[in-house]
Amino acid sequence: MRLLNILKENDIIKVSSEDHLSKVLSKLSTSHDAAFVFNEEDKYIGIVSPYFTMIKSSMPANTKVQHCLTHTAKVYLNYPLSKVCELFIQSKIHYLPVFDPQDNKFLGIISARRILTYFKDQPIFKVTVEKIIHKRWQGLITIFEDDTITQAIHLFKTKRISKLIVLNHERKLKGVLSYYDLIKLMISPKYSSHHGERGNEKISLYNYRVKNFAKSYVLTLSKERHLIEVINLIVNKKIGSVIIIDKDRRPLGIITTRDILRFFIDNEKFAFIKSLNPFKKIFKK
Repeated sequence: MRLLNILKENDIIKVSSEDHLSKVLSKLSTSHDAAFVFNEEDKYIGIVSPYFTMIKSSMPANTKVQHCLTHTAKVYLNYPLSKVCELFIQSKIHYLPVFDPQDNKFLGIISARRILTYFKDQPIFKVTVEKIIHKRWQGLITIFEDDTITQAIHLFKTKRISKLIVLNHERKLKGVLSYYDLIKLMISPKYSSHHGERGNEKISLYNYRVKNFAKSYVLTLSKERHLIEVINLIVNKKIGSVIIIDKDRRPLGIITTRDILRFFIDNEKFAFIKSLNPFKKIFKK
């Protein structure tokens, strides 16, 4: 498949280097989103991403875009799909700029979701999700609904994850807590640091229970379902992950967009190595 077939040229979130971070972030929904920055000559100069401005660092909301630019890897129109998937994983951003390999001209953007839309018709994804969750290098990271926000932030930072699965005392699924949603709340006027009678509100936030901020609406599947069904949910519902549960609603794992991209990359590498086997037999003779 050619990248040109899934290139997005319109409805791109474009911002100016003179805009403030708060204005840009209001246009974005998740930590993996990105706004594309252009100068006065309408030349692409970089991106702004919540991951780099709010999670990896903590930039003030009134920071100008020109001071918080991220220069991600460029995608060229002649790149194979596996390389693009690798760049998504490395950058931790699900939107990347695409350029013409001949003149380095900005052509548009490509999103991880558009690639997943292409994956929906590929037979390699007709595997059970059980095989995927067993391959995850990191185990399932959870938190109890009565734990504090302080405990949640500690897990986010030490485990370097963007979502926590929230459980009740029976270890059954209660919801999901997003690091980005939490950070947006912490810098909102209600919880930001003020002088006077509201001066202790920011401190009290850390003592709140996780259940006060977790999203209870979560999309789930059983381990017997197929990866193609996960892809359909992520694409159709415009979400980033699906939680895998048992018959008692106890979480077994989580499959993210990153996991699906990684599965495709690994499959491409395996297919390439397999294609070399006939040559190995020739050289052994």
